[in-house]
Amino acid sequence: MSIEAKPSRAAAQGDDLALLGLMQLVSPALPIGAFAFSQGLESAFELGWVSDEESLGEWLTGVLDDGLTRCELPVLARLRLALAHGDVEAVAEWDGWLAANRETAELAAEDSRLGAALKRLLGSLELLPDGTTEEASLLPCGAGYVTLFAWVAHVRGVTPRQALLGFGWAWLENQLAVACKALPLGHTAAQRLVERLRPAIVEAVDRALELEDDDLGPVLPGLALASALHETQYSRLFRS
Repeated sequence: MSIEAKPSRAAAQGDDLALLGLMQLVSPALPIGAFAFSQGLESAFELGWVSDEESLGEWLTGVLDDGLTRCELPVLARLRLALAHGDVEAVAEWDGWLAANRETAELAAEDSRLGAALKRLLGSLELLPDGTTEEASLLPCGAGYVTLFAWVAHVRGVTPRQALLGFGWAWLENQLAVACKALPLGHTAAQRLVERLRPAIVEAVDRALELEDDDLGPVLPGLALASALHETQYSRLFRS
């Protein structure tokens, strides 16, 4: 009977610290203001497109399949690897690509504001590159949230796959928090949706890691319309 070699204590501690760093990054308690945005979901409630647990599950599945899987997740993987290799041009290219794919002012503002807030937090935690080192040039001026997320994953030693899983989890928790506040959706129903969508997030990460550059690009006209309409919605809880 063969016995697999156990990882060294230092390696195990490194993995543990990376996991805890990822948990810190995706926590709802992270003070960057993610709770203030609904990503068009509040407007979908107002329009009657999403009205209960079942329709919310269909909406979230669609956004995951045609949005995150084709946009944020594969680009996050590319950014994580580009940062690891010190590829300044690739980081700038994909950060700009993400900004260009924000189809409404609301979605663009969310990405830029969360990115700025995360950058301020990282500065206070001394997790930004020193201005005297070569790494200082890796982060574009005004980098968006996904790029800063990739930076933390790089600094914390979080693998690309784990970073994608964490990003997908943070997105799901945010959307369910929106629904609990504005639909309203009960917390038990929210947990049923977590159980329903956990496997979907894993599958989304698998697909995202296989996509070629030419396959990328969100296909979410409904979300774009909802986000645009949310900017002038009369009564709302979330920012636009």
